[in-house]
Amino acid sequence: MKDRTVDPNASTAITPEPQPGWPSYTMVEERMKKIYFEFYQATYKPTKIDRKTKELIAIAASLGFKCQGCLNGHIKKAKKFGASPEEISETIAIAMGVAAASVVDLTDVAAERLQIKHFE
Repeated sequence: MKDRTVDPNASTAITPEPQPGWPSYTMVEERMKKIYFEFYQATYKPTKIDRKTKELIAIAASLGFKCQGCLNGHIKKAKKFGASPEEISETIAIAMGVAAASVVDLTDVAAERLQIKHFE
């Protein structure tokens, strides 16, 4: 198994979760936490999108925003709401595809701005 030690000084480090016992949201004032929690809870109320699908979407968003704690929680919730390993894997693969496409998009913009066509 790979060593998953996170170097806090590395610019590409995955966002680590707070250490056990360290309270979350310590830098957010109470009124803003209240607004956030109300909004967050509203996004998970019953709608036309079922809860399993919402959790799969949240997995992809967690990957895109590099939120390790979010990813862990949403994988657990997706499984709780019936997501299969294959559905979770497909969700991850879709996120990987979008991430790869974002690199192409950025390099396309750079190529246009710099007027570079290495390969036609």
